[in-house]
Amino acid sequence: MSNEKKKKLTPEAQEYQGFQKKREVKRPILKNCLKAFFVGGFICIIGQVITTFYIHNFNFTEQTAGNPTTATLIFITMLLTGFGIYDRIGQFAGAGSAVPVTGFGNAVIASAIEYRTEGFVLGVGGNMLKLAGPVIVYGVFSAFVVALIKTILTQWGGF
Repeated sequence: MSNEKKKKLTPEAQEYQGFQKKREVKRPILKNCLKAFFVGGFICIIGQVITTFYIHNFNFTEQTAGNPTTATLIFITMLLTGFGIYDRIGQFAGAGSAVPVTGFGNAVIASAIEYRTEGFVLGVGGNMLKLAGPVIVYGVFSAFVVALIKTILTQWGGF
């Protein structure tokens, strides 16, 4: 907390801030970053193995193998989430499991599992994209803005 904000607090609140700071659990930032890096990297290695599998066995190109690879990773994540395994991976790795596309798959499936008791239409269908919906909206909007900027630069800038 900044000194300006501390001056505005009452003496009791300032004392409580000091009390809280002494007892705050120190997080192992470097350890957490390393776990996230290695688990996220391992997920990416699995994705690369799947891509190579599609290229060699189904005659995909590097460009066309991306979509089935993404779908396969999301399917594997759905299975692991359904069996409760991906939650343990997420607790261990933190952002390392949330940042790749598998984190998106986990968010969708976890919401679907949570609301399954309310029925398929209103429960699963209505709540499945509650968490992932904003990601989709902002992703599509960001892609539109980037494509618009690229189009403008290409047309007027000669790039």
